[in-house]
Amino acid sequence: MSPALTLANRRVVLFDGVCTLCNAWVRFIIKNDPKCHLTLCSVQSEQGQIILKHFGYPLDDFDTLLLVEDNQCLERSDAVLAVCRHLAKPWRLLSGFSLLPLFLRDGIYRLVARHRYRIFGQQEHCLTPSPDIAKHFLQQTPSSDTQP
Repeated sequence: MSPALTLANRRVVLFDGVCTLCNAWVRFIIKNDPKCHLTLCSVQSEQGQIILKHFGYPLDDFDTLLLVEDNQCLERSDAVLAVCRHLAKPWRLLSGFSLLPLFLRDGIYRLVARHRYRIFGQQEHCLTPSPDIAKHFLQQTPSSDTQP
């Protein structure tokens, strides 16, 4: 199945599944997106790897959160602020920070991203969604359907 078909009419947040900070962000999204406007996907998963490859991102070096929306891929602070736009109030107000210059927003983002494992830690395994939160995640499709 092509990524275009997999992602049709979805907003997919790609995150580093072993990053403690990223997993905290995922839990925050789940808590503040009760209507599931956003779909979550670990970059280490089979589908995450297919999506990364489709958009030309490295398959083994995860330095940015990504948001795929309308077959476009947003990264860094643009992705974070676009995610906020889809969260419940008052969190969607954070998307107003998009008025700040990109070099400033992405500069702060890159600084945190570069040191996130050292500051927040790294998990041994990717987050495995429990049944009560599985609806928030991109569902795994059979391997025969996920050919790039």
